[in-house]
Amino acid sequence: MISLDLLRTNPDAYKLAAKNKNREVDIDRILELDAKVKDLNLQEQALRTERNKFAELGKTNPQDARAKGKELKDKLKQIEDQLGIWNLELGTLLSFVPNIPLPEVPVGKDESSNVEIKKVGQVPDMTKTPKDHLALGKDLNIIDTERGTKVSGFRGYFLKNEGAVLHIGILMYVMQKLMKKGYSPIIAPSIAKSFAFFGTAQFPWGEPEVYKLNTEDAYLSGTAEVPVTSYYANEVIDEKDLPKKFVAFSPCFRKEIGSYGKDTKGLYRVHEFFKIEQVILCKNNLDDAKRLHEELQANCEEILSDFELPYRVVLMCTGDMGEPQIIKYDTETWMPSRKAYGETMSNSIMGDFQTRRLNIRYKNKDGKLEFCYSLNNTALASPRILIALLENHQQADGSVVIPEKIRPICGFDSIKRH
Repeated sequence: MISLDLLRTNPDAYKLAAKNKNREVDIDRILELDAKVKDLNLQEQALRTERNKFAELGKTNPQDARAKGKELKDKLKQIEDQLGIWNLELGTLLSFVPNIPLPEVPVGKDESSNVEIKKVGQVPDMTKTPKDHLALGKDLNIIDTERGTKVSGFRGYFLKNEGAVLHIGILMYVMQKLMKKGYSPIIAPSIAKSFAFFGTAQFPWGEPEVYKLNTEDAYLSGTAEVPVTSYYANEVIDEKDLPKKFVAFSPCFRKEIGSYGKDTKGLYRVHEFFKIEQVILCKNNLDDAKRLHEELQANCEEILSDFELPYRVVLMCTGDMGEPQIIKYDTETWMPSRKAYGETMSNSIMGDFQTRRLNIRYKNKDGKLEFCYSLNNTALASPRILIALLENHQQADGSVVIPEKIRPICGFDSIKRH
């Protein structure tokens, strides 16, 4: 949620942010409603003051006081009803106002305006057309999408044998790696209430992608960012305890409605998967947030280096970065069968956008309450990362070599045909 005070002082900045993020927001209507609500609040206050005066009058002239009291009560009821209508509209409109990007974020309509920051690793030179992960998975008896579809439906899959072990092994490897870096391990619930989705700005924009359960207020989360960022909702954190750094594991669920017709085969877009998410709450200080942003980025790049995978880092433009972010990197890993890099990590600073919606604050050294900043970055999403691991490390004999650093946790150094 944006600050209404800041919007009042600089409405043009929010108009520009909405335009650059391809969002339609009626800033003028928000300001109009804000003025009307303030005026009605003043009227309400004046009427309550007047009613208190007539309460005193009632001691000497009860009949006149009762008549005047009823008149004032009716006026107050009308004002309260109108305030309810306007405040509801104002709150709804405010919930759709996106965050303002930092000046260094490139302006653009879509991914074509994203800027490549760097490229790391050598893309493998495969003289023959490489097998994709589905062919490898079938040959090695480690992936079964046919039976996955039969049992689970569209985009369903089974991971089997070494594929299942590799999947679990790399998730544990990343958890342990980030724990050693001082991140607190947490297993996050996949079921969360609507306030957590609204608070992290998954709602209202991303609501069509979220599975709703058959209970009154329960949804399946597509990322541990939702429950973990909401962990301290409506709480005040001690400044000395900041930053809070979490490495969070959770099953994840997404409808993938927005990707209709894209990546319909394979493990790139699936309805259920597993993620290790990095989540940070820090002080309301942009320099601190930028430093932590680079730390998160270094963590995910180190993981890809451990996996011996070529990747590139992209600075997202305004039209491709999402509503709550003030800056966002995507890290994309080379996937031979796609002949392209595919997104595997997203790293964002949200500023105080989420924490305002979740009311997460800390008391600074002057005793003033401030909203925290929040950041998050994917550390690992599987089975998507398996595409890169299998395809980049496939051998001429049809086997797949396991990167050296993850062999101990997997218990094997290659996957061969059974």
